Amino acid sequence: MTAKAFASQADLEEKKVSFVQLSANAYAYTAEGDPNTGVIVGDDAVMVIDTQATPVMAQDVVRRIREVTDKPIKYVVLSHYHAVRVLGAAGYQPQHIIASRDTYDLIVERGEQDKASEIGRFPRLFRAVESVPPGLTWPTITFEGRMSIWLGRLEVQLIQLGRGHTKGDTVAWLPQQGILFSGDLVEFDATPYAGDAYFRDWPQTLDNIAALQPAALVPGRGAALTTPEQVQQGLAGTRAFITDVRECVQAGVQAGKDLNAVYKDTYARLKPKYAGWVIFDHCMPFDVTRCYDEMTGHADPRIWTAERDVEMWKTLEG
Repeated sequence: MTAKAFASQADLEEKKVSFVQLSANAYAYTAEGDPNTGVIVGDDAVMVIDTQATPVMAQDVVRRIREVTDKPIKYVVLSHYHAVRVLGAAGYQPQHIIASRDTYDLIVERGEQDKASEIGRFPRLFRAVESVPPGLTWPTITFEGRMSIWLGRLEVQLIQLGRGHTKGDTVAWLPQQGILFSGDLVEFDATPYAGDAYFRDWPQTLDNIAALQPAALVPGRGAALTTPEQVQQGLAGTRAFITDVRECVQAGVQAGKDLNAVYKDTYARLKPKYAGWVIFDHCMPFDVTRCYDEMTGHADPRIWTAERDVEMWKTLEG
């Protein structure tokens, strides 16, 4: 058996971009399972949710925005802090970058390591990485729990519905239209990355999303979900994956197995059901390692460094 190439270093295939209008104000920039960006066009300004990984990549989002409006891009919202989501922020030249206080705290604690780690994992998603300005993407506004931004008469609610993908997860909700931008709390036909996750909390957070009864939802990866039925499908698929990982890992830990054995068991159990989802092989080592940590006393995710990434991969996939 040949060893798998590290993370997604072998993933070089370009994806087709779609820019889908969900309402008079809301758009989804999606790319066949690559990270999504949300766009809200208000009365007087534009808000972008998650930025793409580099300013050069952000320019393609800006180009699509300019096809539908010439209003200024005033706000960038970070649904959470992962390099692939935030390092393109400079490309929009926004007046404000908004994130939860929990997300701000994660930047302080692990922003530099996360940046180095992610760029090494998935080079294709960091096209023109040299265009990323030095340093990190820092919010200019933080909030706790929830806040509203008014784009003229259009209200955008930024809400922390609970921990899941990270401790700082924020959704953007258009209550007048029933449209939700979930960040990576919800994925569709794409494997949830859970290397910084809270497995115990995530299902409840998904229930909190469901309670809003979104008519449409833009997931972190995968196609925009444009009907309540598709939204239910996205929520159910994400919940099933997180639950399946957790149950497999828990069983292995209770049986006294080490991480290596737990990983092999979990991978074998989940592969028939989820192998067709984008980045399955990429995510599984990180997901199982984090879940194993959570089950064995690491309440909070340990910091991933470029070195820890490679060491973990060799241990589980070497």
